[in-house]
Amino acid sequence: MEFRLLGTVSVDTRTGPLPLGPAKRRSLLAALLLSANTPVPVARLTDSLWGEEPPPRARGVIQGHVSRLRALLAGAEAQAYGVELVTLGDAYVLRVPETLLDYQRFEELLMLARQQRSAADTVRMLDDALSLWQGPALGGTFTEGPLQAAAHTLEESRLATVEELARAYADLGEHHRAASVLRAEAVAHPMRESLAAALILALYRAGRQSEALDWFHRTRRLLADELGIDPGHELADAYALILRGGPRPGAAPAGGTDAAGASRAGTDPAEGAGTTAPPGPRVPAAHNPSAAPHPTDLLPRAPRGFHGRNAELAALTRAAAGEAPVCLVTGPAGVGKTSLALQWAHHNPAAFPDGRLFADLRGFSETGEPALIDVLREFLLALGVAPRRVPESVSAAAALFRSLTDRRRLLVVLDNARDSATVRALLPGGTDCVTLVTSRNRLEGLIASDAARPVPLGILEPQDGTALLAGVLGEERILAEPVAARRLAELCGGLPLALRVTAARLAGRPQWTLAGLADELADERGRLTFLDVDDTGVSAALRLTVQQLPADAVRQLARLGHHPGGHFDPYTCAALAGTDPAAAAAALERLGSAHLVTETAPGRWVLHDLVRLYARGLDPASGAEALVDVLDHYIATALAAADTAEPGGEPCFVLPEGYRPAAVRDFADRAAAMHWLATERDDLARAAVAARGAGLHDRAWRIILLQWPQVVWRVRDSWAPLLELALDSARAKQDLYAESRVLNLLGWVLTEEGRTAEALTLLERSPGLAQQAGDRLGEATALINLAVVQAGQGELDRALEGCGRAVVLAREEEDRHTEMLALQHLARLQLSAHRPGDALGSARTALALGPEHEEAARRSLLLAVSGEARLALGEEDEGILLLDRAAEEAERAGYDEGAVRALEALLRVSARAEYRTRHALALRRLTDGG
Repeated sequence: MEFRLLGTVSVDTRTGPLPLGPAKRRSLLAALLLSANTPVPVARLTDSLWGEEPPPRARGVIQGHVSRLRALLAGAEAQAYGVELVTLGDAYVLRVPETLLDYQRFEELLMLARQQRSAADTVRMLDDALSLWQGPALGGTFTEGPLQAAAHTLEESRLATVEELARAYADLGEHHRAASVLRAEAVAHPMRESLAAALILALYRAGRQSEALDWFHRTRRLLADELGIDPGHELADAYALILRGGPRPGAAPAGGTDAAGASRAGTDPAEGAGTTAPPGPRVPAAHNPSAAPHPTDLLPRAPRGFHGRNAELAALTRAAAGEAPVCLVTGPAGVGKTSLALQWAHHNPAAFPDGRLFADLRGFSETGEPALIDVLREFLLALGVAPRRVPESVSAAAALFRSLTDRRRLLVVLDNARDSATVRALLPGGTDCVTLVTSRNRLEGLIASDAARPVPLGILEPQDGTALLAGVLGEERILAEPVAARRLAELCGGLPLALRVTAARLAGRPQWTLAGLADELADERGRLTFLDVDDTGVSAALRLTVQQLPADAVRQLARLGHHPGGHFDPYTCAALAGTDPAAAAAALERLGSAHLVTETAPGRWVLHDLVRLYARGLDPASGAEALVDVLDHYIATALAAADTAEPGGEPCFVLPEGYRPAAVRDFADRAAAMHWLATERDDLARAAVAARGAGLHDRAWRIILLQWPQVVWRVRDSWAPLLELALDSARAKQDLYAESRVLNLLGWVLTEEGRTAEALTLLERSPGLAQQAGDRLGEATALINLAVVQAGQGELDRALEGCGRAVVLAREEEDRHTEMLALQHLARLQLSAHRPGDALGSARTALALGPEHEEAARRSLLLAVSGEARLALGEEDEGILLLDRAAEEAERAGYDEGAVRALEALLRVSARAEYRTRHALALRRLTDGG
């Protein structure tokens, strides 16, 4: 049997707790237990149950509760435990062995703990004592009058025990555990200054200085707001100890500081904020900066496991070399801005003989930013200003700060700044002071107003990422799986925060392999979950950045998460978000300023992989709609590019069902259109793959086929796999038109790659499919491509016949582009058939169909055929002239394949060094990908 008062009042037995009933009966039992083995008069019981207004029949009610308690105790065989509730005249006494009372065992454990010589034994005893508490003392009772006073006394005893436990942990050097024990109680009892002071010292001794200072300011504000008082001696002493850099455990005491943190000599916290006065007359530290024996240092400890960043550290050193420099470290969440700043700040303390100040401005924190006056007060007190001399207004405090720093050499680190205005108020006044700011925003206002020198911070290179992992996991574990370690670094996107979370997961699970975790991270669906641990991780960091954004920027970011490509521009963003390019550009600027997107070239942006996964989760339901919108945008833009690049070309197809394009860019000329097709090639391929994966086959083959001007331009540039994907999608839709068109282009690409047999198999089917689809121009193109392959197989007559048929079909359809193409190939075949006169005629007819300023590649090929025909007719000078023109036009247009062909023909009849040089250059450009 056990009687509990340290929590809800109860009586525990072997069969469970006794059903004590209403609060009044519990209150009666509590009053008797608090005076166990001592008679308790009815008057005192009445006071305990009702206070100053008892009912007329209070004595009878008490008698009834006593009777019920006796019955309950008898039913639980209490007498066997030496428990008895008896009446003694006008009083009742509950006889009970003290070993059955939880509060008596609590007091006994406290007494034993204080007698221990070992701090570890003290901790064990105090832990046992506190484990007896199951909640607030005397729970479930009528806590007024005597019972309220008793509950308060018990709670005071518990809190004092918590503080004793924290001191015992401190004796063991376990300051993090001391802080953990104290924090919960300090939150629950914010007005208890002894708790706050103990917590502040524990945090400071654990190396969490900025957290300790933050807790002091929180308590100071609460005391002022709720009670209208300043911090007391104990709290003020703890604060002063931190500001003057008092000793931590294991360090030699500075200035004769005792364990409580108070200076033994020359200390006047009210006057000098804990500084030690020099010999001679007392001079306030605010007017005598040299009074402090040690430079002010509010920096947190240097980061552990710091790797790489040599270029950025050097850039900071260069940026700090100017007059009154403001160095601005910017970058996305989790990239390691604070670590870089602290690494640099700790690297050369001698450069700042007057000290180093640090403030976490919490610009991207759920707890909100600290008041500017609190930051300035902390700085001023650290510089020796007496507390009563700190101005109340921000402007006056900032002016005093600038005045005090005018002739000092200080480093001021302002971490996690959200905006430029906050930073400006905290800039020191001295020309020899260096201010180091970190922010997720670009703070361009600070660059404009104070010539801040930006040091942008990007992701870690893979080798630095694996070094960071090795710093946590040990070299042996990394060397055992070097490939998996590099893969982990890549899957973490080079983001230090993601790497540290990954390392933390592996460190706690030695049985896990690096390869196994890499396989888990490779699945995008769960990657962000794996990169979060406790309240730290990539998602948490990104959430704090995103919550600062306006709604339109958040919507834009959410839609970008569904973008299948790697790059995007304002037109792509407008299509994804259903806005216009101007609004999308503004949203991109806002996202770029917050380092959620990165501009790699003017108007061209990218999204980090982990940001993309986070963005996708902001609005997962919009994924299907966003994909269709961006696919239609690509179709519309590729159509515009193809029309500009090949203005006489025939439209490849009708638009897909449900097609809804957004605003489309204008291409100024062919060069701009071809540049877009070239730079967007990878993203267009990703879009096609995403379309096929979503079952949008009608869009997949169109996106691929619309790149035909680029395919023609760079025919040997590995187009076959993408065209095979288009062929699969065309067949999935059972679209004969699409299948024939794709077969035409794929067959021609395979021909140029030397895969003639494969090309012939495909191209032999294409004319019939086009004919079934009623696509006469497609049939003409198929006959042209088939003729090229047939000629390569030695079937020259069939090739000439097919190409002639293509000329007729194109002429009947009045399509000059296709007719020009057919005549070009017919001329080449006629030349191969030793009919140079016919070849020259076909080429002339083709050249007459196209304006000189268009079809540069086509004109080059026709001029080359004409030149070769002239040579075959014995007209060497005219032939060389035409071939030279063909090479020049190809070179001018960047058509390296045409240039190589024309120059090869020239070199067969001329030994001029110029032709050899130009041929080598064109061949090199072609080999290098142009």
